[in-house]
Amino acid sequence: MYGKAFAPEYQGALTSLSVNSSLVDVLAEATERLREAERAGRLGEAARCGLAVAEAQRRLGRIEDADRAWKASYRAARQAGDTGAMAWALWSGGTLARQRGAFPLAWRLLGLAADLGERGGDVVVRGYSLAGLAETGRIQGDYAAVGRLHEQLLAEARRRGEARHTVWALEGIAQMHRNTGDFDRAYAQFEEAARIAERAEDRRGHAWALRGLADILSVRDKDTEGALELLSRAEAGCRAMNLSSALAYNHKMRGNVLYRAGRYAEARKLYELALEEFRAMGEPRGTALARLGLAKSLAQLGRDRAETAAELADLARMLERGGLKHAREMVARAQEEFGLGMEDER
Repeated sequence: MYGKAFAPEYQGALTSLSVNSSLVDVLAEATERLREAERAGRLGEAARCGLAVAEAQRRLGRIEDADRAWKASYRAARQAGDTGAMAWALWSGGTLARQRGAFPLAWRLLGLAADLGERGGDVVVRGYSLAGLAETGRIQGDYAAVGRLHEQLLAEARRRGEARHTVWALEGIAQMHRNTGDFDRAYAQFEEAARIAERAEDRRGHAWALRGLADILSVRDKDTEGALELLSRAEAGCRAMNLSSALAYNHKMRGNVLYRAGRYAEARKLYELALEEFRAMGEPRGTALARLGLAKSLAQLGRDRAETAAELADLARMLERGGLKHAREMVARAQEEFGLGMEDER
């Protein structure tokens, strides 16, 4: 049995904030509480309020502001000798590093956060940090390395009745099954995640689960309208919370659904929108995926073959350097789809 979802990253004077609070509201209140703590010289409280500032900025796509905020939170926590707050700040920094595509830094910061969490006896930040490591490996396409960790974290979350973490783990495992072609298993896990998230009032988790279900309805069942309806429901949740990154991925997925249905002109517009959103928040993985979708749509709409070849080759090199294995495989499939090889870029 799962209780209502909660947000452990909202700490100190901010514990009354809901997991579904608008990020704009979170940022405003956390900034005010942070200033109060700084004026009063309460370093531990400043660290914990600064964490909420960092997370709100990150989720709003304000990368530079988020980077400054988590570092300031860590400095305050270190001065206060607050091991738990130090771990949470490192978790935020590691999560931001992953979002920016700085995977080696993400591994290092999240590993340090997990160690500090264990040393300080904070099982929640330890669990979140291990989850961050698992998600970093999954995004890079290293399923063999992190699949077992996802399953372990799912079991722990179920045992503790933590709805939000159960939903996260189910969605991660479902995504790996989807990417390796086991659509039925993926659908069942996204469906369970959506059910748990809805009952626990976890809008963010629910929006991501709906996106996963829409993807499978589109690719497995060719149910374009059903997929688009799910994405519209997910988008409403993203807009209610100002979830910039989730909204951009929603738009990218809508482009995928339209592309599979042969509606290339409509898909092009969605990919262009997602590309603009990802670039604005400095998210390289999302940018690459939107570029890929846009390149494929333009090719279907008659773009010059040489331009398509050059675009896909550039994407392949970028993803190879970034260590994004699964996304690199997607580019290879696109090159095959259009009968293009490396020699075509010349």
